[in-house]
Amino acid sequence: MVTDEELRTLAAERLGHTSLRPGQLEAARAAAAGRDTLCVMSTGSGKSAVYQLAGLARGGLTVVVSPLIALQRDQLEGAIDAAAMLNSTLRTAERAELLESVAAGEVEVLLLAPEQLTDDGVQAALRDGGASLFVVDEAHCVSQWGHEFRPDYLRLAQAADAIGRPPILALTATAAPQVREEIAEILSLQDPEVVVRGFDRPNLHLEVRTFRDADAKRAAVVDFAVEAAGPGIVYCATQKATDAVAAALQERGVAAVAYHAGHSAARRDERQAAFMDPAGGVQVMVATIAFGMGVDKPDVRWVAHHDVSASVDAYYQEVGRAGRHGDPARVVLFFRAEDLGLRRYFAAGRVRGAEIDRVARALADKDEPTEPGVLADRLHLSDTKLATALQHFERLGFAEVLGDGRVRRPPGAPSVEEAVATGQSGEAHRKALDRTRVDMMRAYAESRSCRRALLLGYFGEPYDAPCGACDVCDADERDGTAVAAATAGFTTGDRVQHNAWGHGQVGHVDDDRLTVVFDTVGYKTLAAEVVEGDPDLLRPV
Repeated sequence: MVTDEELRTLAAERLGHTSLRPGQLEAARAAAAGRDTLCVMSTGSGKSAVYQLAGLARGGLTVVVSPLIALQRDQLEGAIDAAAMLNSTLRTAERAELLESVAAGEVEVLLLAPEQLTDDGVQAALRDGGASLFVVDEAHCVSQWGHEFRPDYLRLAQAADAIGRPPILALTATAAPQVREEIAEILSLQDPEVVVRGFDRPNLHLEVRTFRDADAKRAAVVDFAVEAAGPGIVYCATQKATDAVAAALQERGVAAVAYHAGHSAARRDERQAAFMDPAGGVQVMVATIAFGMGVDKPDVRWVAHHDVSASVDAYYQEVGRAGRHGDPARVVLFFRAEDLGLRRYFAAGRVRGAEIDRVARALADKDEPTEPGVLADRLHLSDTKLATALQHFERLGFAEVLGDGRVRRPPGAPSVEEAVATGQSGEAHRKALDRTRVDMMRAYAESRSCRRALLLGYFGEPYDAPCGACDVCDADERDGTAVAAATAGFTTGDRVQHNAWGHGQVGHVDDDRLTVVFDTVGYKTLAAEVVEGDPDLLRPV
């Protein structure tokens, strides 16, 4: 067992860290001891140091699954000397040489994308190299509860088994309680140590500005971006809005560019590089959520949302790109209640019942395991829709994903009819839960009490208001008043049971209401007066 003192010594001598931040030591200690670990720490809190430290303590090869090449490059620059990157940019000879070095034990940290793990040669090299730690970075990509779900992540548990099942360390900057549960389930974490630390970003000033008119809202966003100091990001919900806001800023003399999935990969890379480089000439990035994962630009002074985010998880991840190195930064949501309709529409845009039926029958018709890509092409479905259906079927036992990524209907599986009914029911349930997450964004925007307390409560982290760094607390201070939260006998993080909605966790205590995330029906808001008046309505567990 590695001691805390030994870990601190490793951090100083190999990583150059004279101290460790809250959560880093706890997570590294658990992973170094060989325990599956889920580490949830806010953006900029040093998650990469956790896996490097745990890997050094364990010895052997640390395998790091990272979803984007740009993100892999960033991590490689800050990694220990014997680190390498395996991705599609390598030529055939370079790839073969790297795999030989991995198999020979000459690499301490290998960063790679999840799709690389379906290759038999890669799996063999990782086994021969003595993989001692399997790291899943951006682990919220595993969860369809999460806001950046990626189908390739669903096969990581099988990949870990194929290389000898080393301890798994899952890292993410944003994961509400139900996301954590799904991460642990899909990665098959065994009795994991769950470390949740440091969600508070006290250097971020939180503000919401409310509008009725769409044109007035857009004009206000443009005015704000023109007047704000330093580099900043404007997030929009659609490509059309992204282009329009960027054009409006350019007309006002701001060095702004648009970034969304409608642009080629080369153009996106070029614009991101120009924004990341202080000498690149781009001051404002106007983007959809296609921009952001792994972005570590230390001098972003503000983040503005032209449109409301899909969830609090997504919003906190997006605003976390401001003030990464602790300097004061502003985050402003330009809120229009009518915009929630677009988010509810997106929330309903999952796989349809008829598509679930087609996937089930296609699996039943195949005698041999099938490549998911082949199945998706045959059924004219996106990878995400296919993965969504397969996830429902896996839980039922109707589908099985093999170590090489192929999928099949296993012997003794339930009937097609049962699989379709289960999949359709599960998808309807998931859509309902997604809509409650949109409702939580409305609760944040319309909150009359400390915004920081609401955000942190959503992630299960108690916070004593006032924060002194949000528009609500600013107003209370100016008025000489303080909002006293009516707790109804509950505090953030309490496990509770509702007489109709079952078990849940208190996420936030407002001045006159409670927000609870229930295990089966998602987020609900209850009036504190009603809860206090009926002791049987909501009980502590």
